[in-house]
Amino acid sequence: MTPFIKKKEIKKDWYIINAQNAAVGRLAAYISKVLRGKNKATYNPHMDNGDFVVVTNIDKIRFTGKKFTNKKYFKHTGHPGGIKESTPSSLKEKNKTEQILKLAVKRMLPGGPLAKKQLTKLKIYNGDKHPHDIQKPKIIDFEKLNKKNIIK
Repeated sequence: MTPFIKKKEIKKDWYIINAQNAAVGRLAAYISKVLRGKNKATYNPHMDNGDFVVVTNIDKIRFTGKKFTNKKYFKHTGHPGGIKESTPSSLKEKNKTEQILKLAVKRMLPGGPLAKKQLTKLKIYNGDKHPHDIQKPKIIDFEKLNKKNIIK
């Protein structure tokens, strides 16, 4: 019989990732895994036992190929003819670079209330500075996990 972990036994860690020159899709896949708690031995799909992730230097994130200009994000207002379209380059022009990664991570999480709760544990910042030093986050060297993670 598999022992289930109780809510009060869950220990949430803090991790920090430097997104400089990181590939968006690979970074989002890794972050979604950590947010869900799939990197732990105590993973349960129905519980929120994931960790907090702080991402810095999001303004220096990279896309492979022509995705920066050709990729399209769609959103619907709910009214007839209310489909809105944006690209990563248009989001960067509007200084919404954190939205690029947030959309990628959100779409890698399963839909539902648990995923919305897990997405709140993602903290994204443009520069090197962040207000989470008091939590003593562990540094994840994203470049050393796989050589394809960083675009030169």
